Amino acid sequence: MTRTTARPHRRAAIALGATLALAAPLAAAGAATAAPATPALDAPETLSATVAEAARAAQQDLARSRALVHRGDRPGGPELDAAVRDLVADGAIAVTARVETPSGTWSRAAGTREREGRAPAHPHDRFRVASNTKPMIATLVMQEVEKGTWTLDTLVEDVLPGVMPAGVTIEQLLSHRSGAPTATDWILASRVSDPSSFDEVFAAMGQEVTEADHIEALRSAPWMNEPGEDFSYSNAGYVVLGMMLEEVTGRSVESLLERRVFAPAGMRHSDYPDDPGVRGPFLHESAYTGPEGAGWYDLDHWDPSLFAAAGAVTSTTEDLADFTQALLTGRLVDEDAVADMLDPRTVGQELFPDYGLGVYRVPDPCEPGAWLYGHDGASYGTQSINLASPDGERQITIGITGRDLVYPYATDEPLYDPTNLMVLMMQETC
Repeated sequence: MTRTTARPHRRAAIALGATLALAAPLAAAGAATAAPATPALDAPETLSATVAEAARAAQQDLARSRALVHRGDRPGGPELDAAVRDLVADGAIAVTARVETPSGTWSRAAGTREREGRAPAHPHDRFRVASNTKPMIATLVMQEVEKGTWTLDTLVEDVLPGVMPAGVTIEQLLSHRSGAPTATDWILASRVSDPSSFDEVFAAMGQEVTEADHIEALRSAPWMNEPGEDFSYSNAGYVVLGMMLEEVTGRSVESLLERRVFAPAGMRHSDYPDDPGVRGPFLHESAYTGPEGAGWYDLDHWDPSLFAAAGAVTSTTEDLADFTQALLTGRLVDEDAVADMLDPRTVGQELFPDYGLGVYRVPDPCEPGAWLYGHDGASYGTQSINLASPDGERQITIGITGRDLVYPYATDEPLYDPTNLMVLMMQETC
């Protein structure tokens, strides 16, 4: 991990609060009392809200959307190309973007693979997809439902005794309605002595997090609500789903993904790494801590065990698109399971799209009353977005490196805003 310093750090108190909130999109709890004192994590993750906002904006721009509908042209053009370059000009390190329609595919990249490197980003480069891992884990869980291993009503207690309170079900974990804390915040907070130090927080991300560590965090961190009572986004819930999959199959999550998701979906460049560092052509992560903070931190060596089944996958925009198409067309689970995953368990949330089982939905700008389905991902140095029509024929996929950890905690404006790119890409699918 390297960093570039800027002016003296006058807003250090935001370090852990800003960083950890990225791992807990809707968590409103502070760190548990057993952990070092930290700022309250009361600021929601902004990426999912940005995705929903972009979908609404694309839908409201009816004139452009209607002009594009059924035009039959291949997607892409100067405006879309410029939108990719503009994100890099504004501060992103690299952007890779892909639009798929029945009439063709458009893919572009801008920026560099490393913050201070010269190698240009390529449309087929890999990056950390963060929470876009969750739909893949949900797919594995639904495969076990199809096999009769368990049902959506199966209790966690029946598979992993003592890990979660009685009454928590598989469906609640998949839909973020278990009340479980994100727990990632508690783990990191318990490993730093000074939560105002970005150096300490980022160093803690490089430490291995064992299964026992995850379980201890679940037992120690405050829960958000009673099981089934409300929506509360939880990385810990998906970490536990990964543990459950390993328990009932006798295989690692890595092996399950390779055999039952990556291979059948044709995801040749995807991986579930179990150690820090990256190999081969890769869009490297960096975190921006603001002009009044410590500058940029390069995050190549954070340990994927911190997020585990909640967000450890590395992939490409093409592979993410191939996964979503394979899922929606019934190649990974049957049509009934797909319908179950797409059916929202929570609707009308102000700061998060309608959420089903590892998948959420946003309005489809091309068809009033219709929806696009997918997920986003945001780790400490990367963002990803993947959305598709229900038949999988129209898709947008984006990967961005260089994450602003300061907005909205200490600044009113983000380093860059992907909304315009998302709007244009969604409209290109019409």
